[in-house]
Amino acid sequence: MSDAFDNLAAPSQQRSPRRKWLLRGLSVALGLSVFVVVELVCVILGPDEMRLDDDPFVGFSNLQPLFERKETGDSFVTSRSRMKFFAKDEFPAHKPPGTRRIFCLGGSTVQGRPFSTETSFTKWLELALQQAQPDFDWDVINCGGISYASYRLTPILQECLNYEPDAFILCTGHNEFLEDRTYGELRDVSPMLTVPFYGLARLRSFRLFRQWLLRRLGQPDTDDVSNHRSVLGSNVDAFLDYRNGIDAYHRDDDWRHGVVAHFENNLERMVLLAKQHGVPIVLVSPPSNLADTAPFKSEHRLDLTDQELARWSDTVERARTTVKAFPAAAVSEFGEAIRIDPDYAATHFELGRLLELIGDFEAAREEFLLARELDICPLRILASMELAIDQVAKRNDVPLLNAHELLERETRNGILGSSMLVDHIHPSFNGHQLIALALVKHLHGLSIVKPANAWQPLARAAFAQHFAQLPDVYFAKGEQNLANLRRWSQGMTDGPRIESRPRQRAMSEFPLNAVTTD
Repeated sequence: MSDAFDNLAAPSQQRSPRRKWLLRGLSVALGLSVFVVVELVCVILGPDEMRLDDDPFVGFSNLQPLFERKETGDSFVTSRSRMKFFAKDEFPAHKPPGTRRIFCLGGSTVQGRPFSTETSFTKWLELALQQAQPDFDWDVINCGGISYASYRLTPILQECLNYEPDAFILCTGHNEFLEDRTYGELRDVSPMLTVPFYGLARLRSFRLFRQWLLRRLGQPDTDDVSNHRSVLGSNVDAFLDYRNGIDAYHRDDDWRHGVVAHFENNLERMVLLAKQHGVPIVLVSPPSNLADTAPFKSEHRLDLTDQELARWSDTVERARTTVKAFPAAAVSEFGEAIRIDPDYAATHFELGRLLELIGDFEAAREEFLLARELDICPLRILASMELAIDQVAKRNDVPLLNAHELLERETRNGILGSSMLVDHIHPSFNGHQLIALALVKHLHGLSIVKPANAWQPLARAAFAQHFAQLPDVYFAKGEQNLANLRRWSQGMTDGPRIESRPRQRAMSEFPLNAVTTD
């Protein structure tokens, strides 16, 4: 009898763990359903949009729109107050039927410097799109600002959301270190914190809870850190616009970390703003000259002793003397100098040039990348910022065009240099055209354009026709701009001395009603 009872009880005991896990699953589902119901109610009754307009790092004392309506009222044109930094562009106030409008945001690379918009990838893109799908009128609008960093582009993207965009193209990364900002405790703000915040901010229930909590704490509905932001003027105030501006750059790992974190934060905000409004966006990682641009400023490691410095100097001098007669021996000497001081950017560049000369291109490229990364005056995008662009694109499932890799594939030795770039960052005419053709393919992937068969030969023919029509004075002005740009990047401008430049102050030092943030 006992055995029979045990046999009857066994199935019940076997089912018990299953029932336990089933009950647990039902409990979790019931708990989650409460949040789902709350979110649905908030969708109906809650705030319409995410609060992405607050930059936790910087504010602006005054912001003017990039575009203003013409007196006739029928179109928008680049504001006169912005013409020092932007090239003139114009588009109808109301988008005509059959028109697709694409806004391209970035710095001088987008504008087409040292020339202008007529040979920028934005112009080539417009011509290519007209050939790829001629049943649409294509309007590609150039929003490239000289020396404009990502934090200055964010309010421009917000403004352009009002102009019926069909897509955004964002190419930025070279100008992040041009202006003075103080981050303070914000230096430690990590994308690991800001990204989850923006993810939660997509939930309207989270936004309502955040507003309620801030009111209970007596705080305004913005980030606490906003009162410690640097306040920037309406126009760029770059270090290198001053006569001895390059002297302002010194090794500051904390500041560099803050700049990179701010950069990724801005990318995330712009991508989310575009997606929030249903506007596709393409990110472009900009190209930089590795092989033919020496670091703009080098500094020895901070703990280098006098004896080590003397040994380093002797080793570098021997390497430079040996390089013509015995290149392999010079490689060894430069390697020894780098072991003494691995932080001096110029030594990596010299070694890279030598390795390139003897045909070791892979090792040369690694040294050129180190020279770029260790540059005390970083006028070229850093590897950590390239990684940030890639991560933002992957997190948000948006297309990314790596323009550096695109142009580097066109080089003989796989190291991007002056064969495709006219200076440290700006593409050649051919480089801009290659970027435009690649962007057409990305826009096709977003269903913005449906290219006809054999559109590329037609696009290149349109490129040639447009190029032939440009006047000689256009190229003469570009060459003059290039000469001035090279002087500027070397800190050789004729502006006032940097001592006369006012330092940035925290926003808390300004009356709240005197500050307009982005």
